[in-house]
Amino acid sequence: MSFFLENWYLFAVALVSGGLLIWPMLTQGAGGAAVSAADAVQLINRERAVLIDISEPADYAAAHPVGARSVPLSTLETSRDLPKNKALPVVVVCRTGTRAPGAVAVLKKLGFENARALAGGLAAWRAANLPVEKTA
Repeated sequence: MSFFLENWYLFAVALVSGGLLIWPMLTQGAGGAAVSAADAVQLINRERAVLIDISEPADYAAAHPVGARSVPLSTLETSRDLPKNKALPVVVVCRTGTRAPGAVAVLKKLGFENARALAGGLAAWRAANLPVEKTA
C-alpha cells in the first residue's frame, strides 16, 4: 500500500495518458464517425450518399472525387448546393481529412444527421485507387 501512496503521481500520469488515448474514441460519435474510402463507396452505392468536397475552388478544380459537389468550407452554411433531403448520407471530403470533421459538425448543426468525414481525405481516396477528376 505504501508503494501506491509514495508513487501517486505515476498513477495520475498513467490515468491522464490513458484518458487522452481514449478521448478520441469517446468524442468521435459526437462529431460523426469518419468513414474509410471503401465505406464511402458503399454509402454512395447502397444509400445514395452525396459526396461534398469542401476544398477551395482551385483545389477542387485540380482534383476531386468523381461526382463530388464543390461546396467550399467558407460557404458551407449558406450554400444552395447541399442536398435538399437532409436524411441522405453526406460524406465530406477535403484534401487531407483534417478539415472535414469541422464541416461535419456544421452540417449536423444544419440538420444533416447522417454527415460523415472521409478519413484521410482525397489522399485516402487516391490511395484506394478510386476515380478522381479535374475540372478546367
